[in-house]
Formats: sequence, C-alpha cells, structure tokens
Amino acid sequence: MKKYLREIQLAGMLLLLIGVVMTFTIGLRYGVWPCAAGLLLWLVNVVYKAFHWQEYARENRQNIVIMLLTIMLLILQMIRAV
Repeated sequence: MKKYLREIQLAGMLLLLIGVVMTFTIGLRYGVWPCAAGLLLWLVNVVYKAFHWQEYARENRQNIVIMLLTIMLLILQMIRAV
C-alpha cells in the first residue's frame, strides 16, 4: 500500500476538484458524489499515515492543520447560512 499512497492522494484531490467544479456548474446533486469519493480516498490516505506516525510525522501535522481549517470553514458556512 505504501507505494500507492501518492496515487491515492492525487486521485482523491482530482475527484474533489471535479466535484467542486460540477457543484458550481451543474448543481449540488451531481457534484456531491465525486466530492464524497475524493474525501473517502483522502481519508484512506490520512488513516494509513496516522497508523505509521513515525514515518509520516510531517505530513500528519499538515493534515491536522488542513482538517482544522476545513472544519472552521464549514462551521463558518453553517453559521452564515442560518
């Protein structure tokens, strides 16, 4: 699995990008599925790296910061929508 981590990560990012573009152009109903698949692939990558913390310490810290920023943005969006 270690040699496929980069491909899994790139596929997840590409699917996220496709899903975001589809959401803005076609609609949320069609864009949510590529986004969900991309997030699932990214989650697989993050979980694998978390179980091998010593080897991927730097990337894990970056992932934690990205997740915290994403959570804060989602909370701000939820507050703004109300």
